[in-house]
Amino acid sequence: MVNITISSASKPPPFARDWPITVEAPQDGTIADVKAAISTKYPKFYASRQKLSLKNDRKALSDDKKLSEVLGEKLQGAELQVKDLGPQVSWRTVFLVEYGGPLLIHPLFYYFSKFWYGKEVVHSSLQKYVFAFVMLHFIKRELETIFVHRFSNGTMPIGNIFRNSAHYHILSGLFLAYDIYRPKYSAASPFIVGTYRNNKDFLYVAAGLWAFAELSNFHTHMTLRSLRPAGTRTRAIPYGYGFFLVSCPNYFFEVMGWAIITGMTNSLAAYLFLAFSAYIMTVWAIKKHKNYRKEFGKDYPRRKAIWPFIL
Repeated sequence: MVNITISSASKPPPFARDWPITVEAPQDGTIADVKAAISTKYPKFYASRQKLSLKNDRKALSDDKKLSEVLGEKLQGAELQVKDLGPQVSWRTVFLVEYGGPLLIHPLFYYFSKFWYGKEVVHSSLQKYVFAFVMLHFIKRELETIFVHRFSNGTMPIGNIFRNSAHYHILSGLFLAYDIYRPKYSAASPFIVGTYRNNKDFLYVAAGLWAFAELSNFHTHMTLRSLRPAGTRTRAIPYGYGFFLVSCPNYFFEVMGWAIITGMTNSLAAYLFLAFSAYIMTVWAIKKHKNYRKEFGKDYPRRKAIWPFIL
């Protein structure tokens, strides 16, 4: 065992004020062992709440890093600094809350139209299709969160859950539901009657394309899951369906699904959500694409980030 000095990189939590402290870690231990030792001393200061780094360095040290790699051979009496990240919440919980919002909001507008619009809305086939698409999409996302996704980062600051959820709860929840289920899109509306929006063949084709996008999105999630063994942060180059064109086909297919709903409805709220989602997912895809290229170098295939042949 070796003694490691831990100093505070920021204001320490109220339950742990006697800094710096000394903790014991195995000679061949990792950063995770140091975090566990701190948690033993201060149980409320759990590992996911800690950010360990070298003295006067802001870069977080990965949990799986060996102490000998980080501190060199002279481990005894070496010093690290810790920052309190505040109360944390699991990413799985964040995703469940994000996707749960639209699952609650859309039925409220769909089934209680008189409360929102002042009269009962006799739903058109278009409204029925869109309601089914939205509910199935977010049910799928909830099930993937529980059974499919493996998260490289276990937690995030609890306050961020409100910011992250706003995108789904407001744009794809309140705004989209209010706009889509209003009388403008009802069975008797001139906007629907006698137009392509009321054409069965059009709705069948749209449903087929939407199902293709959703199933393709699911397939890429399963591919990504197979690359990361449970309980690890392992990264590998993804290959196969969708990945021969872009690094993040899951984002491409998700945008495609929402683009189909937008084209079906020509809803301003749908355009707003589509534009915001496409922008955010493009930013995420570019970042992941760059990380892949940095990590795997020449071994990484030539492909775009999210938009085939474009970006």
